[in-house]
Amino acid sequence: MAQRHWLDPLARQLLIATGQLPRPERALPGPAQEPVRVAAEAAALVRGWWQSGRVGPSPSVDPALTPEREQQEAIERELLALQLAQQPGRRLRSAEEVERAAALGWRLDVNRATAADWLRLPGCSADQADLLQRLQAGGVQLSGPEDLQRLLQLEPGQLRTWLPLLEFRWYGSPPIASAAPVAVNGAPASQLRRLEGLGEPELARLLQERSRRPFRDLADLQQRLALPAAVIESWIGRVSFEPPPPGPRLPRAASRAPRR
Repeated sequence: MAQRHWLDPLARQLLIATGQLPRPERALPGPAQEPVRVAAEAAALVRGWWQSGRVGPSPSVDPALTPEREQQEAIERELLALQLAQQPGRRLRSAEEVERAAALGWRLDVNRATAADWLRLPGCSADQADLLQRLQAGGVQLSGPEDLQRLLQLEPGQLRTWLPLLEFRWYGSPPIASAAPVAVNGAPASQLRRLEGLGEPELARLLQERSRRPFRDLADLQQRLALPAAVIESWIGRVSFEPPPPGPRLPRAASRAPRR
């Protein structure tokens, strides 16, 4: 009979962690320290990947941890590290995977992230990633989670899922606090004048542009009005893009009697 390789228990644990094998109703047979040794060997295996430069910094895995959940979590974290190393574009699928990626040293620099970076977050849509990229191309930065939530209209639960990975590094002076939203597609000129950085020439261009077609979002507004990034940053959370109210309808023409 062939001698069992030391990786066999690890392979079994990884299959259980990924749902490909059912979890045993009771502990696997063998010495009491076997699960701890397996977790430690898994950590050592992945550390070899880190030392070769193929993935990010190694998390701190304490082989002396004995609770079953700690052992299982360590194995699942190492499994995720292997999956991310083998599939660099893999999308994180849940809040638990986000937590594990954060424990592995992953971070997303909000003001420098690419569209591919954003799309790795669970629930991030292509439209949201595109908006963030267009604003970044225009020099716009986000100062904190509130800016991101207002900009993308995120549900609180989705924002909480992303937060362990997000870093808000500011590359310059912080923005001025935002005020109440102004509906740029329908507000009168008197309300639009309250927006910081909108002089009379810019206001005239805004009114002319929105008469052609409504503004879609902040990036669309910036591109069409050629406004500086600092102005757009000060408008985050202060403007909204609801469709304009319908205009007055002309009365129907009275029907005429047919000529005889």
